Amino acid sequence: MSERFEVARLDELDRFEGEFVTHPVRTRFGITGFGVNAYSGAEAGSRVIEEHDELGAGAGHHEELYVVLSGRARFVLDGEERDAPAGTFVFVRDPAVRREAFAEESGTTVLVAGGVPGQAFEPSPWEAWLEALPFYRRKEYDRALEIMRGRLAEHPQNSNVLYNIACVEALAGEHDSALEHLNRAVGLDPRAREWAQTDSDLDAIRDDARFPR
Repeated sequence: MSERFEVARLDELDRFEGEFVTHPVRTRFGITGFGVNAYSGAEAGSRVIEEHDELGAGAGHHEELYVVLSGRARFVLDGEERDAPAGTFVFVRDPAVRREAFAEESGTTVLVAGGVPGQAFEPSPWEAWLEALPFYRRKEYDRALEIMRGRLAEHPQNSNVLYNIACVEALAGEHDSALEHLNRAVGLDPRAREWAQTDSDLDAIRDDARFPR
């Protein structure tokens, strides 16, 4: 790796497996000027971009550019469907637009870049999870918490960060802190209560009377 430039293939990046595959691009390269990540659908018909707008708790209020790198995607933008084969650019200028996308072919991958017009780039709060992910996977929970607590200091009322910290604290045996942060997350975003019911990261605190039911 050169200090002046770096090259990597998509399959060399970390992968976060979930409803779709997240490929952390910004944190992989240490990019500080703009936000950028990639997402892949597992098979035809699967989701490749979650339904969201850029106004939520974990969002950065960015305008976003989506680039279909491979396969074929179907975007839904405020209810309007758009076909997007490989090579298509989809630019969402308004942060309030509800957007999601589905893989129409297996191997569909979408690159997303974003930022706030006229402002220096700041990572979206949810990216704390991507930064902590390698340590979480290796069960190095102290290091993962160090990263996430640093982001919480910047966004103390962010339900997304609070929820993810609670998950790691539960795994690390810091049960009182986990319950405190989980209940704060639920108070800020009622959806966190639903997520908590089936999240295995929280199993160690599930039987506590303070666990949100």
